[in-house]
Amino acid sequence: MHLLAFGLNHHTAPLSIREKLAFPAETLPRALESLLASQAAREAAIVSTCNRTEIYCSSPDPHAALDWLCQFHGLNRTELEPYLYRLEASQAARHAFRVASGLDSMVLGETQILGQLKDAVRSAEHAGTLGTLLNGLFQRTFAVAKEVRSNTAVGSSSVSMSAAAVKLAEQIFPSIAELNVLFVGAGEMIELVATHFAARNPSCITVANRTLERGQRLAEQFGGNAVTLAELPETLARYDVVVTSTASQLPIIGKGMVERAIKARRHRPMFMLDLAVPRDVELEVGKLDDVFLYSVDDIAGIVEVGKEARQSAAEEAETIIQTRVAEFTDWLKKRETVPLIRALRDEADRARRHALEGAMKQLARGDAPEKVLEALSVQLTNKLMHPPTQALSSGSGAEHDAQVQAIARLYRLHPES
Repeated sequence: MHLLAFGLNHHTAPLSIREKLAFPAETLPRALESLLASQAAREAAIVSTCNRTEIYCSSPDPHAALDWLCQFHGLNRTELEPYLYRLEASQAARHAFRVASGLDSMVLGETQILGQLKDAVRSAEHAGTLGTLLNGLFQRTFAVAKEVRSNTAVGSSSVSMSAAAVKLAEQIFPSIAELNVLFVGAGEMIELVATHFAARNPSCITVANRTLERGQRLAEQFGGNAVTLAELPETLARYDVVVTSTASQLPIIGKGMVERAIKARRHRPMFMLDLAVPRDVELEVGKLDDVFLYSVDDIAGIVEVGKEARQSAAEEAETIIQTRVAEFTDWLKKRETVPLIRALRDEADRARRHALEGAMKQLARGDAPEKVLEALSVQLTNKLMHPPTQALSSGSGAEHDAQVQAIARLYRLHPES
């Protein structure tokens, strides 16, 4: 079994590729079960966000695990290979530690990814795909993230994607307070962005969601109202700002819908921020006049603000991570000896049971207990001493010298020369 982490992220792949590998939350249980059923992995957890899709697994064949990913999404492996990374053992642990600590994020030091990682682990637990190896990895991952947050300033002065959304809108409109803002979706990302917009007191806040009840619960937090997704074609024209982040596998706002909205608005500009992966807004919408469409990758420049101030703290974090990776690697090596330890104990137990059976038979015949115990001790001693004695009596040269030193160390012997 190999500890393996593979996937792609905003560093290695554009949004057009990332959205092809996204795992909506409702598909995760089926995907995890499918991966284990394929025998490409014994344990697995899937992390899927707008910036990354990563699979952490215990796999006997890394190539088989990659093949499963391509087959699950119906993609050609050669199409994805240029964008994929594959990390094993200590490198996989280092990557997980960096991701959880916010060092691999679009926003250096951001904290949202840690919650997303924990959600991925919970999903794996519920699906029954999290075993001893991955549990050990992720428990250490969360501990490292906490240590980095507590002992460095890597998260200070960061501009979140949510705050960046407001900054983008303010580059187009003079005042948020005069705008009608529409949020499409009711998940965590939308809630975060809505919080930042609400702080600017926009003229109107509306939440559009597939289920009206959930949309209303979110809208009430910000003194807004809610509509269903089915009402979008009739209501879209009312809004100056549209922020969308749903789990839909297909775009829910098309070019025709936006064209009609712009016409009804008499060509007043509309700012649209699509934070969904896969995208919620058709790419062609960005070509329309009077529409300013941005994707999650387009706001990368804004979230760079304050990065230099956090870079020195990131170096401190890397030092912490390096130490914890070494400890994890040591744990992995010790795990590799578990089968050998188990086999050694099984062999010793077989010898014990065999000797005990013989002793019980002797006692049943009426043999003196003292003689039976003596014979039992001699038999066990001979059985346990046979392998090392045989090893010392065989071999030659460097191999024999190594065996002598190993046995002396194991048995804590210091024979006089």
